[in-house]
Amino acid sequence: MSSFTIFLIFVPILATVLLGLNIVLAPHNPYEEKDSAFECGFHSFLGQNRSEFSISFFIFALLFLLFDLEILLVYPYVVSSYLNGIFGLIIMLIFFLVLTLGFAFELGKNALSIESRQTSSLSENENENDNKNENVNNIVSIINNTNKT
Repeated sequence: MSSFTIFLIFVPILATVLLGLNIVLAPHNPYEEKDSAFECGFHSFLGQNRSEFSISFFIFALLFLLFDLEILLVYPYVVSSYLNGIFGLIIMLIFFLVLTLGFAFELGKNALSIESRQTSSLSENENENDNKNENVNNIVSIINNTNKT
């Protein structure tokens, strides 16, 4: 029996055994939110499925992919750098220059800055609390003034 035949038999058996272990041993506690629709990292609230969201995370992902592919494209040059000579070096320097200019452009446009909703909501909450405190102080001063008269 060849090793390929063993893998054709062994892999489905292993997958079935591991899936069975997961079903038997894993805790199951379904609840409403766990069973609700979840798409693109956002829950749908009261039928509001189409809400605005920031694309900053996608920009980060695209830049990661770009620089990951850069490493993949540089590898053949590194392996054959002695055979490429000065021409290959110049081509790689031009490649790095174009990538660096693109990255500098992204930094210049502040495309990599992600605005935190927590800081904006905190400042809004602080403003609301300040307004509530002022209202309470005004009410207390009015009550004090009416008690004095």
